[in-house]
Amino acid sequence: MAVCSVSVVPVGTGSTSVSSYVARCQEVLKDSAGVKYRLTPMATVLEGDVERLLEIVLDLHRVPFGEGAKRVLTTVIIDDRTDKPLSMEGKIEAVEKKLR
Repeated sequence: MAVCSVSVVPVGTGSTSVSSYVARCQEVLKDSAGVKYRLTPMATVLEGDVERLLEIVLDLHRVPFGEGAKRVLTTVIIDDRTDKPLSMEGKIEAVEKKLR
């Protein structure tokens, strides 16, 4: 399993708001089998097989173009481990454990 943070930002849409694009990306994720996801204030975090995550990132990158955007900036961070299981919850728990 890999954990991936993705942020998709349309550029030059005539509005500073991006929430409608984020909502459309969340709709795409609802239909994406084999991946867990969590919306956060600054990005969406995905969990699943790295190849599947990359397919989904491409789908998300294309969303603003489908809504009329002429330019899209997509930022992707992937954490992929082979030495032990990796999950969104596990990453948070590891930090919280150190804070106790």
